[in-house]
Amino acid sequence: MRETMLSTPEGVRDIYGLECERKHQVINAMEHVLHLYGNRDIETPTFEYFGIFNADRGSAPSNEMYKFFDRDNNTLVLRPDFTPSVARCVAKYFPDEVLPLRLCYRGNTFASRERHKGKLAEITQIGSELINDDSSAADAETIACVIDCLKASGLEEFQIEIGEVDYFKGLIEDAGLSDKIENKIRDYIQIKNFFGLSEYISGLEMSDDIKNALNALSSLFGGMDVLDKAETLTRSARALEAIDRMRKVYTALTYYGYEKYVSFDLSGINGYDYYTGITFSGYTYGTGNPVVKGGRYNNLLSQFGKDAPSIGFSIYVDELMNSLTRQKIPFVSSQKSALIVYTIEHQEAAVMLASSLREKDIIAQLIRKSKKHEEDEYMDYSDTYDVGKIYIMQSEKTVRIISADRSVDEEKDIETMINEL
Repeated sequence: MRETMLSTPEGVRDIYGLECERKHQVINAMEHVLHLYGNRDIETPTFEYFGIFNADRGSAPSNEMYKFFDRDNNTLVLRPDFTPSVARCVAKYFPDEVLPLRLCYRGNTFASRERHKGKLAEITQIGSELINDDSSAADAETIACVIDCLKASGLEEFQIEIGEVDYFKGLIEDAGLSDKIENKIRDYIQIKNFFGLSEYISGLEMSDDIKNALNALSSLFGGMDVLDKAETLTRSARALEAIDRMRKVYTALTYYGYEKYVSFDLSGINGYDYYTGITFSGYTYGTGNPVVKGGRYNNLLSQFGKDAPSIGFSIYVDELMNSLTRQKIPFVSSQKSALIVYTIEHQEAAVMLASSLREKDIIAQLIRKSKKHEEDEYMDYSDTYDVGKIYIMQSEKTVRIISADRSVDEEKDIETMINEL
């Protein structure tokens, strides 16, 4: 019984102390970037009707959602994804808006993953959606915003891999394949099983040019030369238009000076049914999973009654935190803190000192000294909880000040000290 009371369910965890402080600081830094790009905050409910998150809307499979019922027997789910919720809000509150809307969010999503895979069921995400803009400039702006967010988090080395689902769709369109065969080919590509793909398409009736183009997806990743090579492999107008779109996005990103963060992967077609154009994923050292995913989804809002092109992204904060830790990127707490130790005789002066420190945005912890504890114990406590300075009340008018590294140990007049803050 005690183990159950102290444990968390599989897939969720507690975060506290410096780890929690760092997570909040990273989220705040990235949210500041989102605001600098003109995004306005939006909050959606933690749970919504099941239909908001069906498979066509890019969310988790039904068997991965946490479902429950309300008193009217409606099926509700904990949100597995933010984008459908934001799309619902835009269709409801901005039905007639035709100029760009920029919205950003932060919060947790929930999905019941397969057991023993080590993935969290509750994931913190921060991201944005750009509605009513179908331009390549909007694609580039969104990717530039991602790059600025990751830089603000403290990451220095990362790569954004850009794909285009219309390149793949153009190849399939030219081949005239059935939906069943198309889905089979897509499955091979999504799991990067290019040997299986080659064997499978070798027995299909399609031109050698299309077979060569599909087999070439295994090598179509890298810099701008990838686009040049892809262009020689097809005559599909849809595929060629997709290549042209990626070139325009890359050119715009050079204006930001961000070409070093960008590469291409034309086999990146995850979310095929959901995305309608540019897709991208962000990778860095310290995790095998993407720290960010996004792309263009021009058909989603029409399912809620508003025909509006859109592009967005979500940063997976927990994966990002893992990367920051494993890359040993240093974290310095931005909070100034103080510990005030006093006896009952000096309580009034201690409270006044704490109030003065808090007015200066300095965290002030008050601890009334107990006869059960020696002074050294309070010093050890200050080290454990990363306190910057220790103030030990000597009288109603004087205080002993000790720095965290013990390099300073002096007695001062309280009023003089406050004036010096």
